[in-house]
Amino acid sequence: MKKFSKVLALVLAISLVLTCFAACGTVKSTKVKVIDLPLSTEEYAFAVAQGNTEFLGKVNTFLAKIKGDGTFDKICDNYFGNGTPLAIESATLDETKEQLVVATSTGFEPFEMVDANGKYSGVDLEIAYYLAQELGQELVIQDMDFEAVVNSVQSGKSDIGMAGLSVTPDRQKVVTFSDSYYNASQVVIAMEDDTTFNDCKTGEDVAAILVKLGSDKKIGCQAGTTGELYIKGDEDYGFDGLAAEAAPYKYVALAITAMQQGQVSYVIADNGPAKAITEKLNAQ
Repeated sequence: MKKFSKVLALVLAISLVLTCFAACGTVKSTKVKVIDLPLSTEEYAFAVAQGNTEFLGKVNTFLAKIKGDGTFDKICDNYFGNGTPLAIESATLDETKEQLVVATSTGFEPFEMVDANGKYSGVDLEIAYYLAQELGQELVIQDMDFEAVVNSVQSGKSDIGMAGLSVTPDRQKVVTFSDSYYNASQVVIAMEDDTTFNDCKTGEDVAAILVKLGSDKKIGCQAGTTGELYIKGDEDYGFDGLAAEAAPYKYVALAITAMQQGQVSYVIADNGPAKAITEKLNAQ
């Protein structure tokens, strides 16, 4: 990933201060790592209002097109490879114009980000950019808390939710999902010197350790995400839940910073953002 979001820039500044203290010998290393063993199997898709079958058809046709002509691979290469991310500007909402209104939640690298100049980037938002072009509409990006994205689509305030949304039974009750475009999973983020999961070979091994954590432990997550559902438990999604307390934060990066400060024991997050964010935090 080539560009920082404003959120990650702030977290990097905090992490830099912690690292300076570490250099003075007052605290341990603040570097973190991803335990890259999946706790779940999920699919990302875009959310549209129930009953909007014509628009849903256009979205699915567009997804098939960009997967077939190489555009989707090119977008992914901009964030997972050597490509250059697109800097995207949002138009101003104007109901008199033909516009594609996208509900998103930045701070979820590498899928949705915004820089200090208000320019957007990310896998989802580049797809949104090309979708707007395909539809012949202006692109309006509405940045909000992750928990508000689905509601924005359900209420008709936004045309589509593009925010690294995992397809879950609860969300399917209120919105309709497009065809999937990315396979995801929940993973654990730990401090680099933590050896708890060193002998784990599978996600089941990791889960067996997590389930033994007591109620005195806290696990960080991004509020409203599948990571929070995994910790708290969700019958529809097949998550039994943990005894450890869920500690939700507005962004994954803030949850990691809380772990660096000793406020939570671990963080559970989507694998793509987990890898992107930890890489940037460790590189500063």
